[in-house]
Amino acid sequence: MLMNRDVVLTGLRANNDLHIGNYFGAMLPIIEIATQTREDFQINMFIPDLHSFTTPVDHSTLQENIISNARYYAAAGLPLDDNHVLIYRQSFVPAHSELAWILDCFTGMGEMERMTQYKDKASKQSSDRISVGLFNYPVLMAADILLYDAKYVPVGDDQTQHLEFTRNVAERINNQFGNIFRVPESVDKQHEFFNRGQALRIKDLVDPTKKMSKSDETTKGVIFLTDEPEVAASKIMSATTDDMSRIAYKPIEQPGISNLLVILALLRGKPVESVEAEFINQSKYGEFKQVVASEMSAFLSDYQHKLSRVDDVTVVGAFQRSEEMANRVASAKLLQLQKAIGLRPKI
Repeated sequence: MLMNRDVVLTGLRANNDLHIGNYFGAMLPIIEIATQTREDFQINMFIPDLHSFTTPVDHSTLQENIISNARYYAAAGLPLDDNHVLIYRQSFVPAHSELAWILDCFTGMGEMERMTQYKDKASKQSSDRISVGLFNYPVLMAADILLYDAKYVPVGDDQTQHLEFTRNVAERINNQFGNIFRVPESVDKQHEFFNRGQALRIKDLVDPTKKMSKSDETTKGVIFLTDEPEVAASKIMSATTDDMSRIAYKPIEQPGISNLLVILALLRGKPVESVEAEFINQSKYGEFKQVVASEMSAFLSDYQHKLSRVDDVTVVGAFQRSEEMANRVASAKLLQLQKAIGLRPKI
């Protein structure tokens, strides 16, 4: 893209508040790439507002959420004034939608029907409420990636099928029409690049056997980045533990205590083994929870202070600058495909 750098592309949905799992698992890794290896990569961080409609959404707050999500990233350290870091709204780059339609026409119904995420979400809705958007979500995701020749795309376990589909449809187009798209790296290579094999994952505080999720209905097990520090501390103090009376990192035997060790390790930026060594075999869970709660409160206070200093005007200005560049790149890629498939003259 710019200066022939490898493109790292990621997006985060614009609905719902973000939580500490998003912060440490998705936001910080991409910001570290953007700030520490800026000489090597082009970073595309986009707000996938079109994807927001695949499931029911509060349309009255969508614009507010779009701006808020960008502010979250800026407060976490994402540079908004670097041309090698683009932050843009998906719907402000029309090529995303147009490419998705073209890719739809090269995609089989069976491919989409086999998508686990679609089947899981569809099973929770009545048939007349399942949208076509939910069905072909992976096609729009493929367009998001292929428009920018993205090499690296951090994907969660629930989206590995989508990335493999992206690779398949890109190869399908390339085989028929020539070298149009760069095929992103395989799932294994993505995980290797983003060090996901070593990643610490934050679990739900109430049910530490499942991941922390912003879709949790009670929110008791989730610490949002906008939680009042004392509220977050209270959630830590109420976290599920066990009756073993020993502090040790044993995710299977002691998922609750292990989760608190992970959270403390991430707050301190240290290996979990180092934090475990500090508390190993201590028996007073209340005292340990108090340490975690105190450091969580300090983290949120500092983060929310930074968040308050990021104004909407700055964010919208960054969007507009990035969208101008993103539109140039995306439109050129779309035109290349349009010529290849006969929608535009090849002159």
